[in-house]
Amino acid sequence: MGLVERVEEVNLPPRQMRRAMHYWRINSTPTAGYVLVVSDQVPMCHITGGGGTDLQPSVQSVLSSPAFNKRWEQLQTNSKADMTTTTFRSREDPALSMAISRAQQPGQRLDRVQVLATATYQTGN
Repeated sequence: MGLVERVEEVNLPPRQMRRAMHYWRINSTPTAGYVLVVSDQVPMCHITGGGGTDLQPSVQSVLSSPAFNKRWEQLQTNSKADMTTTTFRSREDPALSMAISRAQQPGQRLDRVQVLATATYQTGN
């Protein structure tokens, strides 16, 4: 894992969250990895993952695990093209929510972002 000065546009969070950002690259295998983006000013965390390894089976395994479902309440799921996005809310702190997008099925394209997760915290301001 290493702090980097900038990342590609595809790894950035939605425009309204792009303030005072910091970036890390996280290698998970020799051909796949993640980019983590956080902000000094916006209560969010944005992670993208991709590369030469199919990440969909791992992501789906985590999302369907009892441990994950004990901590996160599923709110809604939407699909577009060959990607699925599910929104979750923390069972411990409902101000924390997370949207996770991933390939609908294993074995899909590896030349794009395969998983994207954005967590936000509602501060009451």
